[in-house]
Amino acid sequence: MASLKQIIHNQYLQILQDKIDVFQDMISDLTDDSLNDAKGSAGDKHETGLSMMHLEQEKLTTKLREAIEQKVFLEKINPDQIHSKVNLGSLVTTNKMIVYLSCALPKLTIDEQNYFGISTNSPLGEQLMGQSVGHDFQLNGVSYQIIAVD
Repeated sequence: MASLKQIIHNQYLQILQDKIDVFQDMISDLTDDSLNDAKGSAGDKHETGLSMMHLEQEKLTTKLREAIEQKVFLEKINPDQIHSKVNLGSLVTTNKMIVYLSCALPKLTIDEQNYFGISTNSPLGEQLMGQSVGHDFQLNGVSYQIIAVD
């Protein structure tokens, strides 16, 4: 049976794959639209429309690249590894929240419990890195204490 950390890790991988698929579909649709539009239009409106489609395609390509980079980064993390001190890939329970130290990812809810994917470079991630159970600190006026590290 998969551990909670493996379940969280796999759900984040699936979220990123779904994002990648959506961006690829949107880019493909825009490419098809621009090819179809090029066959039947002429004039300034046509040029403006193609230009706007191209800009949108560039934005989507950037978002696609970011999602792929996040997925590649996440795939390098071994969710089976147990940590005694907070490190990349740790599932950290604090008195305020439970975080998975990986990259900035959306909130997950599993069995009515929220989990947050955070980067080690985030302010909270930086405060947690290298610490162990019992460590307490303040961040933005909020007191945190590490209750568990997995």
